[in-house]
Amino acid sequence: MSDLVLILQLFFTFFIIGIFTFGGGFAMISLIQAEIVVKHQWLNNSQFTDIIAISQMTPGPIGVNSATYVGYEVLKTNGANEFICIISAILTSLAVILPSFIIILILVFFYNKAKSNKHFNTIMDYLKPCVIGLIGSAAVIMIFDIHWDGKILFSHLNINILKENFVDWKSFALLAVSLIASLKFKINPLLILVFAAIAGLIIY
Repeated sequence: MSDLVLILQLFFTFFIIGIFTFGGGFAMISLIQAEIVVKHQWLNNSQFTDIIAISQMTPGPIGVNSATYVGYEVLKTNGANEFICIISAILTSLAVILPSFIIILILVFFYNKAKSNKHFNTIMDYLKPCVIGLIGSAAVIMIFDIHWDGKILFSHLNINILKENFVDWKSFALLAVSLIASLKFKINPLLILVFAAIAGLIIY
């Protein structure tokens, strides 16, 4: 596949992701994974998890950071030179923020009228639980490898631990410690990431 075609596909894919994502970057993760890993198979689950980890560690919205990294990594994997990879990263980042920019620009003119509208408030009430579901699914897809045959009734669901992300028992121990540190002791996520990185260097 030529670099230009791949860049156009990435731009269109992330533009669509930008249009249909509600709830910010974390809600975007499951949709990015479905498009990049499952549908197009540009990256595997292990690479995708690395991208999410790096996007979370670096400044800026995780959705935009992920788009930048994917745009670069996919072209690099395709054998493109450094300049083309950077162009791809820039255009992919632009693609994911462009829909939000356009939509917010339009809404800002109508929000003051719409916010007191009962239909608008009803829509927002139904969107909030969906956003929570999307954020939850982002965590699930990085822990489990899930295959579903698509049938509503009598469906076959195959769920396995994602071995690329949990290579041994120490991986589960790090997950447990991170959860306890975050939920029980309310430790800053940045500190958890730093200590996890140091633990990774020592253990592995």
